[in-house]
Amino acid sequence: MTSPLIVGLCGTRLTADEAAFLAEARPLGLILFRRNIGSREEIVRLVEDARAASGARLVLIDQEGGRVQRIGPPLAERYPPARSIGALYARDAEAGARAAWLAGHLIAADLLPLGINTPCLPVADVPVPGAHDVIGDRAYAEEPDAVARLAGAAMDGVLAAGALPVVKHVPGHGRACADSHFSLPVVDAPRDALERDFAPFRALAAAPLGMTAHVVYNALDTDLPATLSSTVLDLIRRDIGFDGLLMTDDISMGALTGDIGANARASLVAGCDCVLHCNGDMDEMTAVAGALGPIGPDAARRLDAAHAALGAGPGDVTALREEFHSLVGAVA
Repeated sequence: MTSPLIVGLCGTRLTADEAAFLAEARPLGLILFRRNIGSREEIVRLVEDARAASGARLVLIDQEGGRVQRIGPPLAERYPPARSIGALYARDAEAGARAAWLAGHLIAADLLPLGINTPCLPVADVPVPGAHDVIGDRAYAEEPDAVARLAGAAMDGVLAAGALPVVKHVPGHGRACADSHFSLPVVDAPRDALERDFAPFRALAAAPLGMTAHVVYNALDTDLPATLSSTVLDLIRRDIGFDGLLMTDDISMGALTGDIGANARASLVAGCDCVLHCNGDMDEMTAVAGALGPIGPDAARRLDAAHAALGAGPGDVTALREEFHSLVGAVA
């Protein structure tokens, strides 16, 4: 029976312990990092072996472009950061939106032959002056309308190529003054100011997959970060209107303290559909898997709906890549 779990692996080859764990845990997804990236053949073999052991339907990777891109040349093009596309959009809105669509489409086209079907993009966060640079140029712009249009275009490009985008980080990480990889950000902005952060996610409410922010929003819940807060997750579902599959950000990140299994379970109780665990640590993965039951009916429905939204596959990649270069070359 499928578990509401997405897990990382430790290297470029599936170990016997990992194969046994995957066969027992049956996670719905896998996520790759640079530690997993060898040759083309090694990536394909790792994905095939891990999927055969687990039955996983999703294979994720952070491949935004800029400083967050796990696979580069010669296996994938080096893409500019989202902010470069935003700069083009500021000069020519139609050209910028087209470039965002092309970037999403081409990133997916790079990954699909490797067996990777879920690039974790777009970032729909809206940064504000003085915030931590963990988002920085990963954001398309500082205006919600521009972020919404460009993130939406990138999402559509990924889908059209036949892959699943993951919108990050719901309901907004752009105002955080700490890096949630290492500590828990607390946002003190009033509720009306947070509407600016929510706006792109509301515009992208039809996205098939989303990822939460490990951020405390004092105007919503003074005790718990979004990932663990039923109040914030209810806002994501009811106010923002997101009905896609909602995964946690990495449950092993420094923003979350305490028992990792208890946190994983609490995220599902609060309203997340599945738990993301990235670091490949077998003891932690076992603890997280042991804290979770089978995937819930709503999550299973959302996972099926995500796959039903997939497009036909990549278009003429050579022509599309030439068009992308003609658009972004001056600002990349």
